[in-house]
Amino acid sequence: MRNVVALVLGGGRGTRLYPLTSIRSKPAVPLGGMYRLIDIPLSNCINSNIRRIFVLTQFMSTSLHGHIRRTYNFDNFSGGYVEVLAAQETMSEGTDWYQGTADAVRKNLRQIKRRDIDYVVILSGDQLYRMDYRKLIQSHKESDADATIACMPVSREQARDFGIMQLDDDGRVRGFVEKPQAEEEIDAVKTDAQWIESRGVQSHGRDCLASLGIYVFNRELLVDVLETNDYADFGREVFPATIKSQKVQTHLYDGYWEDIGTIRSFYEANIGMANESPEFRLFTPESPIYTRPRYLPPTHLGHVEVKNSLIANGCQIGKGSRIENSVIGLRTLIGDNVHIRNSIVMGADYYESGLPQTQPNSLTPLGIGTDSLIDGAIIDKNCRIGSGVSISNLSQTIETDLNHPTCVIRDSIPIITKGGELKHGWNLNEFLKQ
Repeated sequence: MRNVVALVLGGGRGTRLYPLTSIRSKPAVPLGGMYRLIDIPLSNCINSNIRRIFVLTQFMSTSLHGHIRRTYNFDNFSGGYVEVLAAQETMSEGTDWYQGTADAVRKNLRQIKRRDIDYVVILSGDQLYRMDYRKLIQSHKESDADATIACMPVSREQARDFGIMQLDDDGRVRGFVEKPQAEEEIDAVKTDAQWIESRGVQSHGRDCLASLGIYVFNRELLVDVLETNDYADFGREVFPATIKSQKVQTHLYDGYWEDIGTIRSFYEANIGMANESPEFRLFTPESPIYTRPRYLPPTHLGHVEVKNSLIANGCQIGKGSRIENSVIGLRTLIGDNVHIRNSIVMGADYYESGLPQTQPNSLTPLGIGTDSLIDGAIIDKNCRIGSGVSISNLSQTIETDLNHPTCVIRDSIPIITKGGELKHGWNLNEFLKQ
């Protein structure tokens, strides 16, 4: 795969994932207790033997840059690399910020033009899935396509959230509509279920083919399209125009795929990985998920009860505690008799020294204090939660002030922001009455 380069798009501001993206970019958001979202496409590339990768970043990207720099280092003889291309490094190309997916690639075309490559794979940095890109590229070659779009069958209701393609009998894209809403629009681009099943995929009533935002371009076409047009977005502009003059094919995929675009989707994807039979399995030896190595001790469990949960390294969990259907991140310190259920606890970036808290206004210790309840919540990194704290959205409040420095509710999910402190006895429902 030495004639292939991958471009991983770092995404926009991630406003729908706020407050998790208030201090980090979307691809840097922690995932599964010990990973970050960016680890998914980068691991897919490595497992597909694609070793020349660029990550295009812009908003709140400091932690993302650090994670990539400390994680993805190839030996001097493989010719592989993962390089970060920040938006502010492209000022000679025009405005600093990327105006869309296509504009992000356009501002970095010089990295493509100066390399001896034939194909460019374009990926998103905020999706959860496992794909062998070698099959995608092979499909692209066999169909003699100029560009190929990875797609999956979806229902008519789901189609309203995707770019939907209309195909001819050979799988060539003849129509493309971004997020069709009206029934007439969906009817115009639906695909016959028999055609889907003839490709070895069960339709199960799904008669629309949705773009996954995963593309392969012939290098010459990509350069020509972006240099001769000012298109900002692939889905809304590049493909609707390109299908008229170029051969654009599809690659059918029907595995697990999730766009981590909202707090709800992020929450459900993480909790789903802790299920007894998860749709997305972290335990897949033939295609592992890579991340930064950390030299942490094993997790220590007191006399505790754990059900359907993921617990990362370096944690200490006190006696009498119960953890159910939850994800517990690195270095999480949990006191005695704590009950955590249906929750994501992201852990901490460091351990404290353990000095005694002698001052009346001193910080609550890092971690989760004794006799606390956390139910259906997200606890961001480095939080300090006192003893007897209750975080449970009993009132089913849907949303609160997103700019609160400590506690935010979004999509009915309480979120304790990074570095947030909750004093002993703090109660979410009393907080909501204020």
